[in-house]
Amino acid sequence: MSASSSIGRDRPASTPLSFARWQAGGYAPMRMPRAADPARLQSLAGQTMGTHWSLRLDNPRMLPLGDVRAAVQAVLDDVVAQMSHWAKDSALGRFNDAPPDSWHALPDGLAQVLGRALHWAQASDGAFDPTLGALVAAWGFGPDAGASPAWPDSRTLAMARARCGWHQLDLREEAQGRSARQPGGLRVDLSGIAKGHAVDRGAKALAAMGLHDFLFEIGGELIARGQRPDGQPWRVQVAAADTDAQAPLVLPLRDEAVATSGDHWHVREHAGRRWSHTLDPRTGEPVGHALAAVTVVHASCMDADALATLLTVMGIEEGLAFADAHEVVALFTERRPDGTLRRQVSRCWRFGIGTAS
Repeated sequence: MSASSSIGRDRPASTPLSFARWQAGGYAPMRMPRAADPARLQSLAGQTMGTHWSLRLDNPRMLPLGDVRAAVQAVLDDVVAQMSHWAKDSALGRFNDAPPDSWHALPDGLAQVLGRALHWAQASDGAFDPTLGALVAAWGFGPDAGASPAWPDSRTLAMARARCGWHQLDLREEAQGRSARQPGGLRVDLSGIAKGHAVDRGAKALAAMGLHDFLFEIGGELIARGQRPDGQPWRVQVAAADTDAQAPLVLPLRDEAVATSGDHWHVREHAGRRWSHTLDPRTGEPVGHALAAVTVVHASCMDADALATLLTVMGIEEGLAFADAHEVVALFTERRPDGTLRRQVSRCWRFGIGTAS
């Protein structure tokens, strides 16, 4: 499970945002419009979930951009209010702090995300787990981490692991919707799936305004809807984990989402040890393989987000087998001992893989 998304908390401006960069413009830093772009091809950007969001849209009816921004921001603020594990007053924050053996009615969005998170937890035999808050904190990440993170001792890890486990999270259907049971001390962290859900929600809000051709991104997770004004697909550049100089890929997309997970952003170092934010729920420890990044293309950004996380946890061999068995469109980038990168793809991958192979 990844702790890479600080839902509801601002990230320092100097922190890299993602492996993905929009070829069409509109993403960190925002490109100036090209001379050939029509006036109706417009851009917006803002902040949410400790990162930035960006929108590149074909706006043929010239809807006021202030209205578009307000619609997007309202959706994102609602996701934070429901799913931020940094905010004590969010619906998730209240659940995490609730007394043992208590049931809690869930807002629709949170119920949907928890349900999908448990789906992927079961499908992956626990390689994805939305209940890792205690372990995330033990390894020095998230809102409950200590001020000076260190490599945790075995007792600390054992105590944290006892407070984790997706099997402990019970959901039930009620007349008013879904409810969840807090068994006691369970701390849900939706960093590996909530951002993708927010992208999907933002896309629905834009469609409700009559906008059908756009590229919408939050911190590297993005969705392409429709096409550019010239009839061409949106073009998304996926960099090769460390630098754009290493054979970036360009993905032409229509009505698809992309998510990337990897070890590029958040790491900790202490006493000569260095470890990634990506934890393997099955061992309770950071992943130790050489996988640098996984990019997933999917109809749903929420699913792409979760799949990129769990495939990163699995590593190359197990991840490729899972992707092929579940028909996942996935690109794996492995870091060789000499620092070069090697790419492998699932059977469903229909794009190129560049020259770094």
